[in-house]
Amino acid sequence: MTVDLSTASAFLTAHARLLDRQRYRRLTGAAGPEPVLAALEAYRNPDGGYGWGLEPDLRSPESQTGAALHAFEVFAEIGPHTTERAGQLCDWLDSVTLPGGGLPFALPVTDATGCAPFWSGADPAEPSLQISAIVAENAHRVAAHDPAVAAHPWLATVTDYCLSAIGGLEQRPHALVLAFAVRLLNVLAGTRPEALPLLDRLAAFVPRDGRLHVEGGAEDELMRPLDFAPLPGQPARNLLDPVAVEADLHRLAEGQQADGGWRADFHSYSAAAALEWRGYTTVGALSVLRGNGFLG
Repeated sequence: MTVDLSTASAFLTAHARLLDRQRYRRLTGAAGPEPVLAALEAYRNPDGGYGWGLEPDLRSPESQTGAALHAFEVFAEIGPHTTERAGQLCDWLDSVTLPGGGLPFALPVTDATGCAPFWSGADPAEPSLQISAIVAENAHRVAAHDPAVAAHPWLATVTDYCLSAIGGLEQRPHALVLAFAVRLLNVLAGTRPEALPLLDRLAAFVPRDGRLHVEGGAEDELMRPLDFAPLPGQPARNLLDPVAVEADLHRLAEGQQADGGWRADFHSYSAAAALEWRGYTTVGALSVLRGNGFLG
């Protein structure tokens, strides 16, 4: 089993958006944070949020919670470097947070062209644990090295909402909700005393092999062990069979295609999104493999 970084680089050069090319260069040590942030800036709006297809299946220009997730991913990846944009994104998220502390799955979409129906049809007045948990998880990853994000009142507000909502789960939620809740508890385990007991509660819903079909998704779209606990040492690894985690790492490494890239296992809603997801998925696969010692 060998991951070919030269063909991965060639794939990204030929097919990926500039942002993911710069994320790859940051991952491999070929560039500092500045080019990554410059590429991200093209997706930013004057209100401090992000849109313009940063979430590939949500191509409308206005700022959206789904795009905030991807912006925080970038801010986490450039650590320990910080940027004032991260705190400004917290300001924008605070302005769209609903009573009770949750985020709407999406705000009103001004142009539904090329957008997934679950984005364009979302209720902007309904709090969503799914989007709140994954945005909060990535914000906490940024907060680990950015004091401005760590101290921002929005982060405490959304975290409290998520912990309360997770504590109220009485049956297995949608696979994405479950995976994102687990990932949030992973990053909170060292700072919030509620996190580990809640993780123990969710253990009843997480199969030991980590495989869970995504309801409403493609026939072969699954949450897998690395979706629950992508990195070694995370508490959620204790919910999973170590053999299944190891097998999933090998599956991921072997998922490199002949053209050097990886494929997403879910539907896309435009030709541009399908290609953009491949670049994003390729960088994500390489990041997880490196974090698990598979790239040296």
